[in-house]
Order: sequence, then C-alpha cells, then structure tokens
Amino acid sequence: MSEAGYRIAVLPGDGTGPEVVRAGLRVLDALAEGGPAPWRTAEYPGGAMYYRDHGREWEPESEAAARAADAVLLGAVGWPGVSLPNGDIAGAGLVFGLRFGLDLFANVRPCRLYPGVRHRVGGLWKEVWTPDQVDLVIIRENTEGLYAPIHGALSRGGSTELAVDTRVITRKGSERVIRHAFELARRRARGAPEDGAKRVTCVDKANVLRGCQFFREVFDEVGAGYPEVERESTYVDAFTQSLVRDPAHYDVVVTTNMFGDIVTDLAAVLQGGMGFAAGGNIGSDHAMFEPVHGSSPKHAGKNETNPFATFFAIEMMLRWLGEKHADARLGVQADRLERAVARVLAAGSARTYDQGGTTSTSGAADRVAAELRDGERR
Repeated sequence: MSEAGYRIAVLPGDGTGPEVVRAGLRVLDALAEGGPAPWRTAEYPGGAMYYRDHGREWEPESEAAARAADAVLLGAVGWPGVSLPNGDIAGAGLVFGLRFGLDLFANVRPCRLYPGVRHRVGGLWKEVWTPDQVDLVIIRENTEGLYAPIHGALSRGGSTELAVDTRVITRKGSERVIRHAFELARRRARGAPEDGAKRVTCVDKANVLRGCQFFREVFDEVGAGYPEVERESTYVDAFTQSLVRDPAHYDVVVTTNMFGDIVTDLAAVLQGGMGFAAGGNIGSDHAMFEPVHGSSPKHAGKNETNPFATFFAIEMMLRWLGEKHADARLGVQADRLERAVARVLAAGSARTYDQGGTTSTSGAADRVAAELRDGERR
C-alpha cells in the first residue's frame, strides 16, 4: 500500500460493465464517508469497443497500471461482432492477460442465497431452496486445463478441417488450487449447511480422463494434510444433479478449469441468477474481482442490470486486501458492506428486472449507499 492507500485499478470494459462499475464505485464511495478511505481508485479504458475504435484492446500504460495495482476491479468485456483477426473475442486480452500474466491461479465463486432474493429453481419465482440451505464456494483452477493457450486449427483451401484444444493438468497447478480450497474450508466458520462439516469436494471425470485421475491423486495427497477437513470426490455429471438436488451438502468445491466454468454458472441459479454471482481471480500476490455476468449487450445503456454481483465483488476484494495485508480496517468495511446489502435484499426494496422488480442499476446503488449511511443507526 502506498501512502495514498491501496491502489485499485478499475477496468469498466464493455456493455453493462461501465454501468455496474459506476454502481459499485458509488457504494465504495459511500463506504468511505465519514473518514479517509484506505484505498484509491483509477479507471482505465479497454475492451472490445476500445479495440474497435483504437485497434488495440488497451493501452500499455493501462496494462502496466493494472499489473502494479493492489487489486483490480473488472466490469465486463466483449461485444457482438468485434473480434481479433484470429477470431478470438476482442477484450478478452484484459481478462486472460491479467489471469495468466499475474498468475491468478484460483477462480473463487461464492454461492450464497440471501434472504429476500428470489430464484427460479422449480419454476418462475417458485423457491425450492431457502437461504439456510445455500452457502458454498466453488474454486476452479484458473490458468491451465482446456483454457491453456495450446490450441490450433488446420485449414486448407480456405476451409477449416481440424481444430485441436489440448487439456493441460500439471502438479503445480493442481496442488496450489486444491490447497487454496482446503485452506478456505479450514477458515469457513459455518461449514456445510446440512451438517456443519468442513468439507472439500473434488469434482472431476476421473472415470474417463487421465488428467482428472491425476487431479484426484493430487487432491488426496493434499487433503491428507488437513485431517480436520472432510474430503470427498464426485464425477462432474453426478455433481450437476446433486448440486441442485442437495446444495446444503456442499461447503467448498474444487475442480478443473472448464468444469468449473460450467458448474459455477449452474450454481448461480441457486443464489438468484448471474446478477448475484461475483468472482475473484486470486494469485499469491495479485487478484482481480468481477461480476461474472458478462457485458450483456441487450441490456447495455438501459440502466437496468442487476449490480449486486458487483457489490459482492467489491466485498470480496476488500476481504482479500485485508487478509493479504493484515489490515483489519478492510475487513470491517467488507462486513459493513455485506450487512448493508443483506438488509436491502431482505427488504426487497431494490429488485431489478431479473428479480421481477423495476429498480434501476443506479437506484439499487443509491439504496445500498443510503443503507450504509443510515442503516446502522437504526
């Protein structure tokens, strides 16, 4: 941390990204009211639209600033029809550039259902699960697997005949993300909702894939060093059923990159949808936090996108900074933010369109900001 505070690089990105980032910064400013904030933010342009207009995804100085920051807050990237010459999504360089460049090996996705939040499991607003049954964290390996940049295609005569994606599972990548999962399970006070057990579940396809067999071997090796944490393994196809049938069984889940990308979006349904899903890309020294709903082009510019995922991403960011730097002030601010958000959600006073309400993006931010300012006095 510099004398001016922790440096937070803000990358608003594309589509609804700038809208939810503005809402998040409104809430972050409200947290700082009443005293100097131990952080400072700086925004940097980049993404698909920036590429369309400038021929590059972001400026070198923006990339350097993001790499030098104490934490990064990302809005979203991507826009229909805007691609790089090789066909990749324009703007993804911000995400993957930082993910690989800063070695952000753990993608951490909390899944918690808060009182007052509606979900659609079982039908439109038919609530199957209750808040006391959904409180888990899914951790996916973030720098290898099928998303490692080892792929290609064979084209002849202007026609693509073959495409190859190589799945990479290494001991280093597996061990450190699995250890991260066990350390988190050790710290989580509640454990699994159904029985309070501190439990880590390994999700793989070890009955078919050699990489998953290796991932599970490493899981058992690392887990043996945490006798106070229960460990279990399950196949990913069985897990998708169990997750929606019995979410209360799960505490911390760890899996490989692509499987994790899929099952975390499934889990988001349990917590009310992607509008509540926040993620942290976490490494040993750096971290980037984001709402994971993407740029949502059809909602862009309408001030209607659910910003609560951004609020939760900011909460995660403050907790991570506080733990990394042993700074209790940030943990206190994260707690304040979580309490304020929980009160607003429980009151049902800031439901956006995806929750059957009419509150705008900025309106939801104003209500959380007001709750931060006045709620704890009541």
